[in-house]
Amino acid sequence: MVDLIEYLPILLFLGVALLLSGTFVFLPMLVGRLTGTHQPTPEKLTEYECGFPAFEDSRSQFDVRFYLVAILFIIFDLEAAFLYPWAVSVFKMGSVGASWTAWISMMIFIGELALGLVYAWKKGALEWE
Repeated sequence: MVDLIEYLPILLFLGVALLLSGTFVFLPMLVGRLTGTHQPTPEKLTEYECGFPAFEDSRSQFDVRFYLVAILFIIFDLEAAFLYPWAVSVFKMGSVGASWTAWISMMIFIGELALGLVYAWKKGALEWE
C-alpha cells in the first residue's frame, strides 16, 4: 500500500502554484483599488478586442464559412505540428522495414490531406466574399 506521505511533494507544488497564480491575478487588482487608479469610465469599459464597438448582437449566428476555414486551419496546423517530429525520428526507428512502413504511411496520410484540400478548394470553401 502506498503511503500518503509520498504525495506530499505534489500537494506542496499544487499549493505553491495556486498561491502564486492567485497572487499574480488578484494582487494587481487590489493594489489598483487601494491606490485609487481604479477609475472605470465608459471609455475604459468599451470593447477593445477588434478596435470598434459591436454593431450587432453578440449571440448572432456566424456564417458557416467561418467554421469551415477554422476547421481546415486546425487540421493543417496540427498536421504541420506533428510532421516535424515524425520527420526527425522516422529513420531512427530501428529496423529498415519499420522506417519505410512509417514513411509510406505518412505519405498516404499527406496524400489524403492534399486530396481533402483540393476538394475544399474546388468546392469554394476557402473563398471569402
